[in-house]
Amino acid sequence: MLVKNWMTHTIISLDVSDTLKKAKDLLVENRIRSLPVLDDGKLVGIVSDRDLKKATVSDESGLDQHELIYLNNRIEIAEIMTPDPITVSPEITVDEIAEVMYQKKISGLPVVDESGALVGMITQGDIFRLMISLTGIEKKGTQVAVQLPDVSGSIRGVADLLRAYGGRIVSVLTSYENVPEGMRNVYFRASNLDPTRIEE
Repeated sequence: MLVKNWMTHTIISLDVSDTLKKAKDLLVENRIRSLPVLDDGKLVGIVSDRDLKKATVSDESGLDQHELIYLNNRIEIAEIMTPDPITVSPEITVDEIAEVMYQKKISGLPVVDESGALVGMITQGDIFRLMISLTGIEKKGTQVAVQLPDVSGSIRGVADLLRAYGGRIVSVLTSYENVPEGMRNVYFRASNLDPTRIEE
């Protein structure tokens, strides 16, 4: 689950001299929430939809429409971007990045190689795509959730039982959230399993 295998390789970026309006247009057109900012090809900042909302001159300012457009076209990205953004290596795992993004409430991070060159972006959308892949939801099937003792062999016992009922295991995920000590929640997704026989 390395970043390089899940990041967005197509880089949509801004120049430091670009305007707030251009940034807003790019975010809307590409349905993204953040953009890296370059200066002479070098990564110098990042701007998010949240930054743009804070910097936009609003209708409540009392200015007429032409004045609003003029002012918003005059604001340069260099004035509102977050300089020296957090960057990540393409060689680390996505779960490490997901934790950073969650803790810091970041929607996307630039990915840079050893030379410091921008090679991609890892975004919340990429993490959702990974989550969908890990759960096997696109394969449909039935999810079976069980609470099991946190001991060797407990998962295998349930997996063997599901197979005995014709199920083909697509994914197995575990969690230690909200469980008694010594237990864990395990989520199996199995295809070819008759949901009416789960209770049995």
